[in-house]
Amino acid sequence: MIEVQSLTRHFGKTVAVEDVSFTIGDNEVVGLLGHNGAGKTTIMKMLSGYLEPSDGSININGVDLARNAQAVQQTLGYLPENLPVYPQMIVADYLDYIATLKGITASQRPGEIRGALAATDLTERALDTISVLSRGFRQRVGVAQALLGNPRLLILDEPTNGLDPNQTEHMRRLIRRLARRTTIILSTHILQEVEALCDRVLMLRNGQLALNQSLSDLHKSKILLLHTNHTEQPLAPYLNQLPQVVFVNSGATDDGNLQFDIHLHANTELETAANNIAQCVIKAGAKLYQLKASTADLDSIFREVYRDGD
Repeated sequence: MIEVQSLTRHFGKTVAVEDVSFTIGDNEVVGLLGHNGAGKTTIMKMLSGYLEPSDGSININGVDLARNAQAVQQTLGYLPENLPVYPQMIVADYLDYIATLKGITASQRPGEIRGALAATDLTERALDTISVLSRGFRQRVGVAQALLGNPRLLILDEPTNGLDPNQTEHMRRLIRRLARRTTIILSTHILQEVEALCDRVLMLRNGQLALNQSLSDLHKSKILLLHTNHTEQPLAPYLNQLPQVVFVNSGATDDGNLQFDIHLHANTELETAANNIAQCVIKAGAKLYQLKASTADLDSIFREVYRDGD
């Protein structure tokens, strides 16, 4: 669907994006994360054809963006963070105007507009003036204009910015529905949105790609947590001798028992390690109260990535 190779963008002597490469598959929802100035908006503008790369290539649906930007732009929808809606226009007229700019023919426009209004639950507000709409409804108008032309790629920049909890939940449901038929790149500062919506995350740091991984893999940890009781012979030396174990941290729990944080080698199968650890506990004459994988949340991963780079 999307192939980005060695993407670079300079603004004078400032390097905004440097040697970024990634691929995104069909119907995948990818979160684009990073601090302010990390290069997120620059990448989105290059993907949309609004900015030209200083170096590198972008291929979308088999089309080279540099060679045929118009063909690519006809297959994508873009919601910038600050959408230039016109408050004096009626919703339907605004969508008709955008559809015209996108090159949608006069005969196709009514159906396209009805479809976009229905998808965003705006049908009953189609004749409202944009100025009277709440922030949440204006965001829906922004998504509706991005949907015109039945795009295969949606780029959404901060789609829930400024929305209340109910509006945010509606936007989440809308994005989930859209993901059934299109690929979505979602840029946001709200990590909960990424957790709730995305299949994979791209983290940018100082214009470079610091992380490219699926959320399911991110949450998999190579640390096993063992809860057991005190034994006459210390258990840690036995655990440290296992070939899957890198090192072990131990400490007392509130109930007077022991907690072990067992760090495993990167290529270790958790099931094999867990079986060997359980055998160690049994051989040491201890009681196995709990043995489970440690899970990492996106917030801690985000802080870890940026701590390593600062």
